[in-house]
Amino acid sequence: QVQLVESGGGLVQPGGSLRLSCAASGSIPSMYTLGWFRQAPGMQREFVADINSGGRADYANSVKDRFTISRDNAKNEVYLEMYSLKPEDTAVYYCNLRTIITARGHGYWGQGTQVTVSS
Repeated sequence: QVQLVESGGGLVQPGGSLRLSCAASGSIPSMYTLGWFRQAPGMQREFVADINSGGRADYANSVKDRFTISRDNAKNEVYLEMYSLKPEDTAVYYCNLRTIITARGHGYWGQGTQVTVSS
């Protein structure tokens, strides 16, 4: 089993920045993709960004050029730097780990961290 623990959420004003972190522990596979999803009230969980073991990152169009994902393989951690935040970025953000044979949107999940963008 893999455990994922997110941190760094909170309340921020529009245009502000936040940094989310996620630490993975347990039976971590040798090659895996780490990512972030989010779920706003009444909405389905949606993909935000992910990064594979080689460092290749992919982003949802809605966050491209505003969010940056990175990872520290030595620490088994992934980070999400969020800039120019908008009210529509308000959601619970979930960390995700999947193996190379697992489809996006599946795998292991953290408990989520709330991000609220409001003045």
